[in-house]
Amino acid sequence: MSNFTSRPVLRWAVPAAAAVAVVGAGVAAKTLAVAAEPDLPPRTAAQLLVDLQTASLDGLSGTVVERADLGLPAIPLLTGEQSANLTSLVSGKHTLRVWYSGPDRARVSLLGTQGQSDVIHNGSDTWIWDSQAKEARHFTGTPEKDAAGAVPSPSDLPKSPQEAADLALKAIDPTTQVSTGNSAKIAGRNAYELVLRPRDTASLVGEVRLAIDAEKKLPLRVQVLPRGTANPAFEVAFTSVNFARPDDAEFTFNPPAGTKVTDVTEDQAKQEHQGKQAEQQPGSADKPKTAVIGTGWASVLVMRTSDAGQGAPSEEQKKAQDAIGQLPAGNGGRTFNSKLVSVLFTDDGRVLIGSVTPEKLAQVAADPAAALK
Repeated sequence: MSNFTSRPVLRWAVPAAAAVAVVGAGVAAKTLAVAAEPDLPPRTAAQLLVDLQTASLDGLSGTVVERADLGLPAIPLLTGEQSANLTSLVSGKHTLRVWYSGPDRARVSLLGTQGQSDVIHNGSDTWIWDSQAKEARHFTGTPEKDAAGAVPSPSDLPKSPQEAADLALKAIDPTTQVSTGNSAKIAGRNAYELVLRPRDTASLVGEVRLAIDAEKKLPLRVQVLPRGTANPAFEVAFTSVNFARPDDAEFTFNPPAGTKVTDVTEDQAKQEHQGKQAEQQPGSADKPKTAVIGTGWASVLVMRTSDAGQGAPSEEQKKAQDAIGQLPAGNGGRTFNSKLVSVLFTDDGRVLIGSVTPEKLAQVAADPAAALK
């Protein structure tokens, strides 16, 4: 098992679910500039996979640049390139500072022109701070117990090459072709390149490129390219990195003067999450039915909300219904398509999400296993 996969902090910081949350502005993403290819001893794809899975990380700090060009409709909150709101990571260009010091200490700081947002995890304490709002939320408990969403995630996109590589490695199975690419110099360090290509042509992903530090065997850059294109739709890379263990002071949060601090226990966070679920489904305590159809890159998540609650829809639900009603009709419902994600809202009340073509979603929707009755 990869050391990335086994790291609790990294799994907590960037959950792989919630593809629906990937909604943002289309901003042209350009590959981060790198120096000429270094001359490195040859390594096979199998050797690079072993390197990734056996590499150990005691600590690091560095600056990360993240770019997203998912080809999605513009939303004002998400369009600013220097926004310090963590939800803005789904679009445009962003600069982050990261610190890691063992499995119990991690910090991510998103820098913006108007301020910054931080997520700081130190043992059993987690802080989420927004300098613009002058607010901080302090969670106590273990983030690993967040199966019900007790501790909220600020964003569903990876905030470092390590996190992005962790997700990519989980996708390797017989549906993936693995090869090597060109060597590169990233953040002043020599790197090999590992290339993952889905074999299924229904996948919207053309390839995923991982640049791996030649000495430390850790990812320095991850790029995701849509099928048929040469430019990444998503890229996260170090522009500077130091593999020394950061000072303990980096993981201590001292609220600035004027900051409103809200302490939230693990039980309170779970109750808050359950309350939000109840608001989304008035009059019903039933959870949505779900199923995953298919395997590998072409797998599709199918959801059907409960029919039990028939109360009047909330304002948020009305807005969502209006937005769905404006989507193009076809394939048995309304479709939403981007460079890497397709969504189908069927006429019978289901939602299908996958990194596949709209035609593949329609095919899955007709499968009896996706009926969720």
